[in-house]
Amino acid sequence: MGLKDAAKKIMDEAGVPITPGYHGKDQDAKLLKTKSGEIGYPVLIKAVAGGGGKGMRKVEAEKDFGAMLASCQREAKSSFDNDDVLIEKYIQSPRHIEVQVFGDTHGNVVHMFERDCSLQRRHQKVIEEAPAPGMTDEVRKAMTDAAVKAAKAVDYVGAGTVEFIVDGSGTLRTDGFWFMEMNTRLQVEHPVTEMITGLDLVELQIRVAQSEKLPKQKDIKIQGHAVEARLYAEDPANDFLPTGGKINLLKARGERRRRDRGFRVDTGYTSGDFFPLSYDPMIAKVIGFGPDRTVAIDKTIDGLEDIEIYPIKTNMAFLENCLDEPDFVDGKVSTGFIPENLTDLIPFDTSNDLRAYALAALRLESDAYDNVKTPFDNPSGYRFNLPKKAVHLFEKDGDVIEAEILDSLTNSAKVRVQDQTFYFEFPTPENYVLIEEVLNDYNSWNFKVKHNFISMKYGASITQLKRHLPTGESLLNSSNALTAPMPGKIIAVNAKAGDAVKAGDPLIIMEAMKMEMTLEAPRDGIVAEVNAAVDALVTDGEMLLALEKIENEK
Repeated sequence: MGLKDAAKKIMDEAGVPITPGYHGKDQDAKLLKTKSGEIGYPVLIKAVAGGGGKGMRKVEAEKDFGAMLASCQREAKSSFDNDDVLIEKYIQSPRHIEVQVFGDTHGNVVHMFERDCSLQRRHQKVIEEAPAPGMTDEVRKAMTDAAVKAAKAVDYVGAGTVEFIVDGSGTLRTDGFWFMEMNTRLQVEHPVTEMITGLDLVELQIRVAQSEKLPKQKDIKIQGHAVEARLYAEDPANDFLPTGGKINLLKARGERRRRDRGFRVDTGYTSGDFFPLSYDPMIAKVIGFGPDRTVAIDKTIDGLEDIEIYPIKTNMAFLENCLDEPDFVDGKVSTGFIPENLTDLIPFDTSNDLRAYALAALRLESDAYDNVKTPFDNPSGYRFNLPKKAVHLFEKDGDVIEAEILDSLTNSAKVRVQDQTFYFEFPTPENYVLIEEVLNDYNSWNFKVKHNFISMKYGASITQLKRHLPTGESLLNSSNALTAPMPGKIIAVNAKAGDAVKAGDPLIIMEAMKMEMTLEAPRDGIVAEVNAAVDALVTDGEMLLALEKIENEK
């Protein structure tokens, strides 16, 4: 009997509701597929040693089971050095609600009420809150009683979290939740529990370790509402792929545990730190608190807007969009909330606006010579009796974008990007980054220029444009090539030169920050070359595979 299987058996015997599934030791792929069919699709494949959303795959139909199982096992092996899995019934419109429990050495077990952790992307929590929206006294009692039973069944001592999957298709019910797992540690989201109970859970852990008794259950009360948002170093507009690098600036005035401002910020990073790609991409947690849920949401947004971070791209604007989404404000949450609302939640990516490249070209032009005060002091591109002309090149999705400065006067400029021409007016030459109407009414941008990138920052929004530095060969068109979306390691190459492929075929699988991603063929064609090998480390933007050009392509 596997560890998870034994745990499920203990919970079942203790009277804790459990989900239908297979938790056996036999890991034969055919058996796992058979068990999934008996449970009924959709099912969830989960790594036995999993956590943090790693090693988890939803399977909609039998035909997808084999590929999903293999992918799940690879990720589980990489993350936990254990590729054993279990199978569970996938609950439709699910919510993720967990109960904070504590046990002491005197046989006492208490709970600190529930947290709703339903807002997730790729099974990784993004926004948590306490108490859970729509929770009733009756359901709360049933759920917390079940959590206490679970802790007592294993004579638990210390801080733990009993996690339940909840039927969120309607109002919460006493028979509509099932045990998922127990995390035998303090969770990332524990601050929301601290805010509504006034307890210091870290202090309680120390007191329990010193054999002190826990407070009585009747003395633990709910006061107000708290919401936590996880600030990640990731790019929501690029499938939430992690980002990294040096943090030149990180300022957050919401000092830890300050309740008077209505929010607190917990972080282990500071200005000058290097953010690695080898670990979880979380930079900070912002926790808002108030007498009710509405105030708590507003305070969380205030805390996010209070943070200054540069130049790493983060999910800050995405979090603010989540918190401001009408369904979230109304408490209509589920684990499908983010994927179902993704179009509205992804912040506007200014790299899709050609005006961004026009501004970047002007900024680069100003740096062409030392001691240049304005973009109009640079004599490059000078033409006798004609306006000055200069060209700067950028890359996007494998294509070269050309920004040509057609005219630059004392307080205005004209720039052509591809087939569009933009006109800019500047109040004074010294403040050339202050413009009247550009980039969806963003009117104050700060720039950082490096060899390969130019970062453009406005408030919480940061756009990083990649510069194209010609090497004698033109960049491959995106329809002809697969490039690495971020630094990582190649774990599978499914094609070789000369192979015929179809659009959508999985050609290369890579891993970054223990997250697996599949790069698919952009179109039908013949593989011209493969520059990737299993176990190779690749950099952001590196060309991994190229297709033969189509006949009418120049």
